[in-house]
Formats: sequence, C-alpha cells, structure tokens
Amino acid sequence: MTYAFIGIDHVQLAAPEGCEPDARSFFGKLLGWEEIPKPESLRPRGGVWFQCGAHQVHIGVQKDFAPATKAHPAFEVRNIRLLRQHLVRNRVSIIEDDAREIEECERFFLKDPFGNRLEFIEWRVARDE
Repeated sequence: MTYAFIGIDHVQLAAPEGCEPDARSFFGKLLGWEEIPKPESLRPRGGVWFQCGAHQVHIGVQKDFAPATKAHPAFEVRNIRLLRQHLVRNRVSIIEDDAREIEECERFFLKDPFGNRLEFIEWRVARDE
C-alpha cells in the first residue's frame, strides 16, 4: 500500500488574543466566508474558523503573536476585479502586483486585520488539476 496526497485540508493564520471580533468582521462580513464551528475541545483556545470554497481557514490565537509578512496563503478567486473593487470601497489597502511576475494570472495582496499577508489570484488560463 502507498500513500497519496489529496490536497490541503485547511490553512491556519495566527492572530493575537481577542482577535475573534476583527476576524469575524474581516473574513466573515467583508470577504463573505461562512463561519464554521470549531470542535468543542478546541474552543477554549480561542480563534475562529471559516469556510473558503472547498477549504477551511482557521484563525488561531498565538501568544507572542507576530504577523506573517512574507509567508502567505493564496486564495483563488473568480472575478478578482469585482473583489478588488469591493475591498477598495470598504477602505482595504490593496498591494498591487506591479511586477506582473506571472503572466497567466491577475493577483494582488493585502494585510488582514492582524498584519498577515494574503494573496488573491485569478488564473487567465485553465490549469490542470
């Protein structure tokens, strides 16, 4: 018997204690991700979980928190220009991909309420799965 990778189950982003209201506001209300319940045994740790397409994003409390400013998740988006417009209307600072380093996509970056770097990307050509 051999093993095989299926894909990513979830992404965890760290945040400071007391992050839950800001996480719900940003990821839940602004981005429109559905909050999903954490297992009862993990609730005392704090944080909040969301569903993003087929994947989960877990916002976890970290003592001595420092934001991830280089390492980041990239969220694939359909109609990325509409997302950009929505974020700008809501006063979110967008970090454009001015270098256009990947020709087959459109992308931009931003910082979540805790300073973590996030990438949003839309591929112009279909990619093999």
